[in-house]
Amino acid sequence: MFTRLAEQHRQFVKDLVMNLQAMAIVLERRGYLASCYTCGGQMNSASFMVSLGDNHLIRFLVSDYGITWTEMRDDRELMKLEGAEAISQLQDLANLIKYQIQPAEQFAITNAS
Repeated sequence: MFTRLAEQHRQFVKDLVMNLQAMAIVLERRGYLASCYTCGGQMNSASFMVSLGDNHLIRFLVSDYGITWTEMRDDRELMKLEGAEAISQLQDLANLIKYQIQPAEQFAITNAS
């Protein structure tokens, strides 16, 4: 059972890394400063960053050790989430791309709650 769970987790991380890479490409094409770096060819970790303008930065880290979402403005940490909450926030960012919502509008709502 544990071997199967470990393999499922590795596959989950790999899928997440591939989606982060795709999201960075789409964001760049839409004019955002975005990047996604991975270590090695294993696809077992990634560092994703995007600038939403006005010194507003999102950093999403994923590895076998955990998942973290950090949102910063003017070099100050606004929000730090881990695990499922971090992935939910990543979905909000994906919705920005999908529905082409202005970043300031969406994240002003997110930060107010």
